Amino acid sequence: MKKTILSLLLITACIFAKAQQEPVSPTTKEETEVAAVVEKLRAAMISSNKSDLESVTSADLTYGHSGGKIQNRTAFIADIVAKRSDFKTIELTKQSITIQNHIAIVRHVLVADTNDGGKPAHISLGIVLILIKDKKDWKIIARRAFHVD
Repeated sequence: MKKTILSLLLITACIFAKAQQEPVSPTTKEETEVAAVVEKLRAAMISSNKSDLESVTSADLTYGHSGGKIQNRTAFIADIVAKRSDFKTIELTKQSITIQNHIAIVRHVLVADTNDGGKPAHISLGIVLILIKDKKDWKIIARRAFHVD
């Protein structure tokens, strides 16, 4: 009996652990739209595409780096375009999307290879994005990064 109970507990623990590792697929139209904005931001940060960066960010963007540096939209985009923030790869994991009316909160872990100032690095950061629905489009108005263990 003890072996059966222990086996069931182990299986249950494995299922819960696996469920926490897998990203949750967007389930509503709005969640799908928000996920598309996040993906467009990810791709634009790698390609340094200024028009794509502008299209997904609000003019009022506050962009917080893991080291404490805060930038507005103009400074954030300028650093990406000039390759001062040079992303070679970006992978997003453990993403969750919560929507309340016209505000969306996105949380994920960003794992990236960078080459800022010619110095290659591998980073892993927790990210929180806040998006607002501006007419029909979702725009990122705030972003904060933090170190994860």
